[in-house]
Amino acid sequence: MILGSKVLITGGAGFVGSRLAREILKFGEISGSPIQELVLTDLRAPSSNLTADSRVKTLLGTLIELSRELGSMKFDLVFHLAGAVSAECEADFDLGMRSNLHSTLALLESLRSAGNVPRVVYSSSLAVFGPDPGVPMPSTVSDDTLPTPQSSYGIQKLIGEQLIADYTRKGFIDGRSVRPNTVVVRPGRPNGAASGFMSSIIREPLNGLPTVCPVAPETRVALGSTKGTIAALIKVAEASREEFGGRTAINLPSLTVSIGEMLDALEAVGGKAARDLVRFERDPAIVRLVDSWPAAVHAPRAARLGILPDMDFITIVRDYVADPSAG
Repeated sequence: MILGSKVLITGGAGFVGSRLAREILKFGEISGSPIQELVLTDLRAPSSNLTADSRVKTLLGTLIELSRELGSMKFDLVFHLAGAVSAECEADFDLGMRSNLHSTLALLESLRSAGNVPRVVYSSSLAVFGPDPGVPMPSTVSDDTLPTPQSSYGIQKLIGEQLIADYTRKGFIDGRSVRPNTVVVRPGRPNGAASGFMSSIIREPLNGLPTVCPVAPETRVALGSTKGTIAALIKVAEASREEFGGRTAINLPSLTVSIGEMLDALEAVGGKAARDLVRFERDPAIVRLVDSWPAAVHAPRAARLGILPDMDFITIVRDYVADPSAG
């Protein structure tokens, strides 16, 4: 298999997808194989600086709508990032099932019908973990911690992991599932993710805008930078089957901080005036979701691939200030 010759990114117009696409195009290869074609699928068109590249092809629509066309294309490598986000899935069960479960199955069936065995990197979530009454969640989750999701989003992501594992076992794909941390700082407008406020409490004040934090200052969260998350996805894609090890999902290592510590970094970079733009206003629905997620992650399998956690949060904030469009 020529790993990098034909690559698909689902959700290619999104925050992580578009930045992953730019990184791949910048390097021009994956595991030494030149990128001949990069296909981006999404509900909306990617930015013009991506579509202007002659190697880029865009397909607009849902994965269910695009499945027949995707099945006629033999991809060497697939990054499956598309899906509805956490709070959206709690508010609209049907949307979550359609976007996260049925679409993933449609994609896998299209890849199976193509007749080759592409490498597939699936973006799952730490929301697969949670404090189940029968199986308490440890203070730090690891690769071998039993997933017990406490949200529809987490359930859908866990089912996706198992589908990836079984399609790999059957030899239809070479799949590997990854559980990223909440990625900050996301540029642009807030999205429907329950974790979206973690970017808003940095992004908006640095732009001189007021914002609301729906959880308490002492709330601890597991974070990852944009740069680190994209580098991790590429490392996972380039790892051999033996290096990745097994068919179960791997965690990405976390930078664990409290909301208060995030605001300390905001103040150090943007001044007290920026911090004063953050107002605390508890949202019980967001609190319930955030409290069900792990705040610290041990990731030994990722470490063996050379994937390490971000060193500190202030560097993430400074990187955002240096290039707000990159996050």
